[in-house]
Amino acid sequence: MVEPSFTITIFSFGYKYGLPQDVNLLFDVRFLANPYHVDTLHAFTGLKSSIADYVLRNQSGSDCLRHLHRIISFFATAHQQSGKKELRIAIGCTGGHHRSVAVTEALAALLKNEAFPVSHHHRDIEKESH
Repeated sequence: MVEPSFTITIFSFGYKYGLPQDVNLLFDVRFLANPYHVDTLHAFTGLKSSIADYVLRNQSGSDCLRHLHRIISFFATAHQQSGKKELRIAIGCTGGHHRSVAVTEALAALLKNEAFPVSHHHRDIEKESH
């Protein structure tokens, strides 16, 4: 069990709105399938299950999530054991509406299942998407 004084903060962002500051780890998920280019999915965000499925339920998406989960678990444990109070992780895609949101949501859920104290948010989800 991880000490409660340690927290993981994960957030999504859009590269087109600038790089986030003050992060320990930053991951670029722009290689994942992009719902932006699908007319029936374009208007939604990664908070919607159909978008998350489109991004994550394929070989690339599931591999990405598995690898990110593994490395973030490793870093979280190492940071906590070294006395750090927080691990800040940024997940980026082009606009911060689809891919990075879906990955952030999935990672937060996986890490919470491991009893890590996790908070997550979406920096650019409210910004213009079209």
